[in-house]
Amino acid sequence: MKLISKKKAIYSVNDRFKEYLNDFDRYVKLPIEYEDLLRYDESISYYDNSGEDTLWLTVFYYGSDQKRINDALIETYAIIRSDGNTSVMEHLIVDRVDLCSYGNTRPFRVRILNTLNENFDYFYVKKADASRVYGLELEHLLSPNRITFFVYNDTLIEEHISGIPGDKFIKHYLKDRHLDGVRLAKEFVKFNERCFLRLLGDMHSSNYVVDITPDFEETIYRIRSIDFDQQSYEGKKKVYLPQYFKENNPIIFLGIKMMTPETVLQYQHEERSLIHKRILSAKDQLDYLLHVMAEDRIAPTENVRELSDELNMHYKTDRFNSCLSMGDVVRESLNTLNNYEYVSTFAL
Repeated sequence: MKLISKKKAIYSVNDRFKEYLNDFDRYVKLPIEYEDLLRYDESISYYDNSGEDTLWLTVFYYGSDQKRINDALIETYAIIRSDGNTSVMEHLIVDRVDLCSYGNTRPFRVRILNTLNENFDYFYVKKADASRVYGLELEHLLSPNRITFFVYNDTLIEEHISGIPGDKFIKHYLKDRHLDGVRLAKEFVKFNERCFLRLLGDMHSSNYVVDITPDFEETIYRIRSIDFDQQSYEGKKKVYLPQYFKENNPIIFLGIKMMTPETVLQYQHEERSLIHKRILSAKDQLDYLLHVMAEDRIAPTENVRELSDELNMHYKTDRFNSCLSMGDVVRESLNTLNNYEYVSTFAL
């Protein structure tokens, strides 16, 4: 059964949320906006190194617009990487602008090339969706990962999150003889716990990357979300548990072979403890964010009610009955770190 049956509605970033973003230097006047990039002249399909159609389109702009757009994109990249200092960006050029032809918000991906050493980097220009922006900020505050992003009017700018796409990792790396299966399975359990606590949904294998770091004779794996559109939108609990997406089954089956229920429980408690520490260290900012989120409408009322009912059943409580918005549900979910007897989300 498919967990998500239709596209999510897009919600604009309201004035109260913009105030929050401005207070924490996330709301910044940008030299280019999403609508500017829509005015392209022509496009061609973009194929990867193996000749497969990526479903991204490389777009080209009218000659009269090209230099203006390129200059604005370089200036935007400078805002991401050097607080807007363009003096250190003179050797950079815009190598390519791609448009995602299948994404819910049709994002643009900009490839920046360093002409001195042929190194390149990416960033994304998207239509600002409040769900996604809340998701990015919660990721920044509650996960081990820091994320740079900016909002201006209806435009969202995101840095690129490096790593091996989850679907490609499963296809090409999972059977590698050097794979440390125990460490990978452990990281997936922790990733599963992070997503469920902060209610980030739709984490099938195309929506996260795997970052691999050699560490002496060991290998460290970090699973990082790259898609935040489904931040606390759906009403079904399973949407917020990566373990239930069939695309992740190869990692689940690996975990079944590598771990016992006792070790799974240990890793879940470890991750909850880390999240609790992050909440304490960012308490004022998180309280402010959740207050704004609780007053915002980012999901249909029926989804809020359905998810509240399912979480009540999961935790054997009625505390989610008072939740009137998805912001309320996220706050109560995080409160489970203090107020509830632990209920494991991961069964072997």
